[in-house]
Amino acid sequence: MIIINVKDNESVDRALKRFKKKFERTGVLKELRSRAYFEKPSVSKRKQKERAVYKQQLFAGENY
Repeated sequence: MIIINVKDNESVDRALKRFKKKFERTGVLKELRSRAYFEKPSVSKRKQKERAVYKQQLFAGENY
């Protein structure tokens, strides 16, 4: 459960922004999207490997 303490004279927009940031850090929405449909373990491992290769290529290009 996410608790946001609203300070005196704090605007609602700022409190909402703090809530959204805290909510995003928990990873609830990301997990919800991943559970929307079943993905075979082999497919998820393949995606992780593809992401890792992409990141390596991305960072390898910056070092030159």
